[in-house]
Amino acid sequence: MDEDEEEVLGLLDKVLEDEDVFEYELDLESPFTPMDHRTFKGDSEKGLEMKKLVLSGFLASEEIYINQLEALLLPMKPLKATATTSKPVLTMEQIDTIFFMIKDIFEIHKEFYDALSPNIQQWDEKVTVGHLFQKLASQLGVYKAFVDNYKVAVETAEKCSQANSQFQQISENLKVKGPKESKDCTTNSTMEALLYKPIDRVTRSTLVLHDLLKHTPKDHPDFPLLQDALRISQNFLSNINEEIDPRRTAVTTPKGEVRQLVKDGFLVELSEGTRKLRHVFLFTDLLLCAKIKKTAVGRHQQYECKWYIPLADLSFQTLDESDSLPHVQTLPEHEIEEMKIKISAIKSEIQKEKKAQKPQSRNVDRLRKKMNEQESCLLLHSPNIPFRIHNKHGKSYLFLLSSDYERSEWRESIQKLQKKDLQACVLSSVELQVLTGSCFKLRTVHNIPVTSNKDDEESPGLYGFLHVIVHKATGFKESANLYCTLEVDSFGYFVSKAKTRVFRDTTEPQWNEEFEIELEGSQCLRILCYEKCYDKSKLNKDDNEIVDKIMGKGQVLLDPQTVQSKNWHMDVIEMNGIKVEFSMKFTTRDLSLKRTPSKKQSGVFGVKISVVTKRERSKVPYIVRQCIEEVEKRGIDEVGIYRISGVATDIQALKAAFDTNTKDILMMLSDMDINAIAGTLKLYFRELPEPLLTDRLYPAFMEGIALSDPAAKENCMMHLLRSLPDPNLITFLTLLEHLKRVAEKEPVNKMSLHNLATVFGPTLLRPSESEINKAHITMASDIWSHDVMAQVQVLLYYLQHPPISFAELKKNTLYFSTDV
Repeated sequence: MDEDEEEVLGLLDKVLEDEDVFEYELDLESPFTPMDHRTFKGDSEKGLEMKKLVLSGFLASEEIYINQLEALLLPMKPLKATATTSKPVLTMEQIDTIFFMIKDIFEIHKEFYDALSPNIQQWDEKVTVGHLFQKLASQLGVYKAFVDNYKVAVETAEKCSQANSQFQQISENLKVKGPKESKDCTTNSTMEALLYKPIDRVTRSTLVLHDLLKHTPKDHPDFPLLQDALRISQNFLSNINEEIDPRRTAVTTPKGEVRQLVKDGFLVELSEGTRKLRHVFLFTDLLLCAKIKKTAVGRHQQYECKWYIPLADLSFQTLDESDSLPHVQTLPEHEIEEMKIKISAIKSEIQKEKKAQKPQSRNVDRLRKKMNEQESCLLLHSPNIPFRIHNKHGKSYLFLLSSDYERSEWRESIQKLQKKDLQACVLSSVELQVLTGSCFKLRTVHNIPVTSNKDDEESPGLYGFLHVIVHKATGFKESANLYCTLEVDSFGYFVSKAKTRVFRDTTEPQWNEEFEIELEGSQCLRILCYEKCYDKSKLNKDDNEIVDKIMGKGQVLLDPQTVQSKNWHMDVIEMNGIKVEFSMKFTTRDLSLKRTPSKKQSGVFGVKISVVTKRERSKVPYIVRQCIEEVEKRGIDEVGIYRISGVATDIQALKAAFDTNTKDILMMLSDMDINAIAGTLKLYFRELPEPLLTDRLYPAFMEGIALSDPAAKENCMMHLLRSLPDPNLITFLTLLEHLKRVAEKEPVNKMSLHNLATVFGPTLLRPSESEINKAHITMASDIWSHDVMAQVQVLLYYLQHPPISFAELKKNTLYFSTDV
């Protein structure tokens, strides 16, 4: 090897060692200066200040983009030098193909950056930048050439990597400089990932132009220039859409039509008895089930096809009697709740770190990773509604969904496509590979729906209680037995929270039923309208339940501004020609903690428990005894007893009856829906002037449950019970034994001890208003994570404890006797 060859190969080694051999040096200063906090004089000035922020953000992203292009060009010079030696790494033709137009794109953006930067550093309201964007748009022809060559460039780079280990090492370890103010000097990236950046950048400038126009007054000299730049950019995008968007070009259908993506989303598939998270893509002629492949750092996500079914061969028919649903792995309900509690606690810790001005600390990254693990696990194990898909020529596949709404959406989308004249298709391995490869760019759902994938700016959702009145529905053509269910999102999936009664044989059901729904970071309310089926021959073989027909469904976003006003907000959801009228209002958690004592001492709601038991000459209030008796008589087998909301008007009627000591209470109880009776009992405890386990002892219960030593915890928790006033203690022990009996029927009613602790814990134990004020708790999510987690654990401790006798507790001297 001669000296020249050694020098050239030495240059290649320097590339790998991150020596800067590229001839360009960027002198980049941080363009971002924060907006000052003066009061805006008018919309025009405010718009221009927003325009500056848009430009500053875009300039910062331009710096990153230029650094990425520079990293891509870094090996080009030494590679060209080796091409003329006896041992070339790549041929000149291969180099020209892989790096085609990259240098031109780099120079265009470097010039744009250098011209734009001073305008933002010395910002003036009259400054014009439109001509710079106009010039940038006019040079988009370079991108057209790049796009035309893109596919060949990537394929060539991949082939060269396979053929030459030295090039493979270079292409997988390109060093990208960080912004000037960044402490992280460089990041590693792959050539494949960097070659995709110009494709990605094409749409970015167009989006920025939209934002700039939005915040540029029409009389500003920039406005027409930006409009022209946007027109050029949009024309360019529509012209090259065929090349960029594989939705149109990847593969055509057997009939020669364009195959388009109609719907996609993350679903849980039951595969070989195990839950797997899949990304499912519904195309115009087939359904494709893919899994996300693990890729090297810097590479964009890739998909691997697990299976596909042509829509012409897909059906939803029920199974034969001989077939049965495979065993579905389900986590115990208490484990699901524990995950939610852990997630809430981690969220709270992240908020604390951010308040301490440490948003980028390693601790935040560690907490986010921990939260992602918990949320991903929750997402995988929560869904239990079966959605089976059959291939008439082969096997069937089973998905598990969390919501009937979601199941209905997928079924309807598929059936709508099946109405067209579809032909069965068989994809070759190459066609399948191309189609699966296109999924990355086509997908409309980009991230697994977990909090850790959300931007910090995104709404955290509502925490508290949503009151919903379902009034009536119109638009039915034939009489039917009709009811509605309400779903809200919770931790990334939807949960059914309430159900109206069935209105029989009508075209205009008038329910006028009110429900109180607990929200856990919720952003959306769904209403589904069903026709009740009483024909037992129509059993669904998938879940052995009679399938009620969905007549319509719709959803409404829970806008905090609209919902949080004190007044009821009336709305209408239109669904398949049906209109459902409803009203809603929202109560935050901190407001729901406030207890208003009753001004009437004659009633039972809002009256001290000691006053009620003394007046009744009873050890346990009559209302508690009667509700417990009725639930045990006919509600202990009811699915979701104490969790499903009762109708608010029924609960209010029972409340009035108990308050006035109406003679026909027993008759009312025997006729009333069991969920309303369960709701009345919960309401009684919630409206006590102070919680059943008292304000005075609340801090001690919080400290006791946090003890690590089991013996110390036992002593403390029993001593706290002994410290309760007798009426509170006897009532608590009565409720405790009742809840244990309810949990014994968990296989039927789906209510575990943990479920019941989650429902009753925050009702029996709540911080006093003075405690809330002392802690300065303003965020509803903080209240959830700090208080509710401990409240649930306290009640769960007593529910899991062997039976506790009042007499034994009072005479037992083994426990600590010091004052709490």
